[in-house]
Amino acid sequence: MVDVKEIKSVELAPFTLMSSSIHAILAFIAAIITLIAFGIIAALVPQASIFGSIITSAGAALIIIYPIAAFFTYLAISFFTILLYNALAPRVGGIKLGLEGNEVANVPVVSFSLILAVIEAIWAFIIGVFLAAAITPVFTALSSSIPVVSQAIANATNATNMTIPTGQAVAAGGVFLAIILIIGLPIMAFIFGFIGNALAAIFYNYIATKVSKIQLNFDAVTGTLKNLTSIPVVPTSLAVAIVFTIFGLIRGLSDLASLSANGNVSGGVGALIASIVGYFVMYFIGTALITIFYNALAPRIGAVKLELE
Repeated sequence: MVDVKEIKSVELAPFTLMSSSIHAILAFIAAIITLIAFGIIAALVPQASIFGSIITSAGAALIIIYPIAAFFTYLAISFFTILLYNALAPRVGGIKLGLEGNEVANVPVVSFSLILAVIEAIWAFIIGVFLAAAITPVFTALSSSIPVVSQAIANATNATNMTIPTGQAVAAGGVFLAIILIIGLPIMAFIFGFIGNALAAIFYNYIATKVSKIQLNFDAVTGTLKNLTSIPVVPTSLAVAIVFTIFGLIRGLSDLASLSANGNVSGGVGALIASIVGYFVMYFIGTALITIFYNALAPRIGAVKLELE
């Protein structure tokens, strides 16, 4: 029997520490892979021997700095995201999970998509505000310099019948772009976020669960508060990989149609296969690493705590 539970809230500190720690480990692995890749290139391509000296001088710094930067970056991102979730869940509804034992039998589409889309829209608004604040001085400087530039190239313009925008036009363009970033970007983030998350939930409910289901092992703390003690690696990784492989299939079919329209059918088939296989491998390995690190870290730094009701 499926028991539908809503994630009413997530404790800030355990989630933030776990998320930032996992991303720091992933960043450490990425730094090592990057250094190995550059080392192979330097060894195989004589003209790229400059990479050898770069690796020697910057390798240790990359291995140390990249994980530290990832840790503090995701510390801030995770903290604010969960802060938003806890504030929004009582208003728009939290994520609901249809649990059957420790298996996620289904994910109600609307509750899952709505709160994630709202959080993504808020993040898009914040990013849009920062981008607008960054570009506004640039457009202001350009608009004030237009008269000077116009005067300097007046002769060339007259000779070629060319025109350049006025300072007012540039200033208006800056205002329009700022409005797009502050208003349009969050709206687009909400729309595409809702659709993308809804499709992910639908793919999971009707396709992935036929093969494998996400498994979550909970341990009661007090009342409705639960510890996410561990996440079985293989079934969870397989379920997530299947969901995103469907997205890979959709992208591959788009590439196939585009390349086939240009007469490159074999290239389109290759792109389709590469997209399907690439998405499956990437998301299976990525999810497996995250779950492995979670299971290893949970007894040491504390498991994520959820209020399930």
